[in-house]
Formats: sequence, C-alpha cells, structure tokens
Amino acid sequence: MSLVKFAIIEFPGSNCDHDAYHATKHVLGHQAELVWHKDADLRGADVVVLPGGFSYGDYLRTGAIARFSPIMARVREFADAGGPVIGICNGFQVLLEAGLLKGSLLRNRQLKFLCQHVRVRVEQTDTPFTSGATAGQVLLLPIAHGEGNYHAPPETIAGLEANRQVIFRYCGEDGAVSEFSNPNGSLEAIAGVCNEQRNVVGLMPHPERACESILGSDDGRVVLDSVVTTLAATGAV
Repeated sequence: MSLVKFAIIEFPGSNCDHDAYHATKHVLGHQAELVWHKDADLRGADVVVLPGGFSYGDYLRTGAIARFSPIMARVREFADAGGPVIGICNGFQVLLEAGLLKGSLLRNRQLKFLCQHVRVRVEQTDTPFTSGATAGQVLLLPIAHGEGNYHAPPETIAGLEANRQVIFRYCGEDGAVSEFSNPNGSLEAIAGVCNEQRNVVGLMPHPERACESILGSDDGRVVLDSVVTTLAATGAV
C-alpha cells in the first residue's frame, strides 16, 4: 500500500496542528505536511485535516474568520471533488462556518471550557473516517472546547437524522445516551456529523490526541486508520 499524504491546515491560533502531524506521520507512519492558511494549494494531499485550536483567536466567532483564509477555497474544491476532509474541534467549527457542514456550535451549556475524556458512539460506518469501526462502537476520546454545543433548527436535525449524517454521538461507557453523558448540551447528543456526500466529517472530540495508549486511549486510531484503509480499498493511493 502506498503512503497516504495528509495536509494539515494551519491557521493563526491553531494549536493541535502538530498533534495531527505527529499522529499521522509518526504514529500511523504516513506522509504529513503542514499547509499554511495563506497557501494556494494542498500539495497533492490525499486527506485534508482542519485541526483544533483557536483560529484567529476566536475573534468574532469561532471559525468565522478562518473560513475566509485563501486555503479554504482549495479545501472546498477538494471536498467537492470527493476528497476526504476532517475537521476536529476548531476545524469542525471552521467547516460549519464555511457551509461545508450543517449546523452551528454554541457555548457549552455550563458556559465553561471543558477539558476531559468523553465517550462517543459510532453511529454510521459508511464514511471514510468510520469505515474501520463497527456500528455502535464506543470510543474514548478527549475534548477541549468552550463552544462545542451543537445546535441546528429542528428541520435540519431531522434531515441529518433521516440522511444518517450524525456520525458520532456522546454516550456512556455502555453506549447509552443520556443527559449525564452529554458534556456540552449538544442537541441529540451530537458529537460529529458529515455532509450529504459523506466525505466531509466534523467532530468535537480529538481522535489525534488518542492514538497512543500512553495518552489514556488509542481509540482515535480507528478514525485515522479508517481513511487510510478507505483510500487503499478504492485505489486512490
């Protein structure tokens, strides 16, 4: 199998870019390149990662300024052509602001920044980033956000559910969804969604920070390993 090339987008204020770089290059053993937000191309990437952090200091609104960065035009073209794109935490916020995913993220219901491990249930396995998981599989992943409360109008939520676009849901250790297992108040305990074409995925938890057992969990590897396996199976690499 050929090496997969990950393009990790760096915005001013990104702070999980090197986490994603380490996970994809040093843990998975594939190629990774940091791409600055003012760059004009993705340098032959097979996968695009929008990492977590505080792009542009979260001024105006999380992700609202980053959506206008020049590289986002290339990300949109890549996504429109079917390329796999994942937005993690702040990267999820950027994808929502850019209109590549539906919905928005509000302040956590406690109005506090949350930094802890949570459990999420894999709802769908027909995306590039969940193809290696099993439906209902529970993953232990860390979160670190102040605005992770997923919200959308009722008709949007209904459409996401009907189209099976809810990919990850906050849950307990046994996979059950409850108010107690929902850390930030997200509607329907939504932790991650995909687009209608299913190649763009956004989630608040950090799989790249859970790729080595020494960090408390290596469950995040299923997300990144999935896209590698998917690309190999389709002959894209």
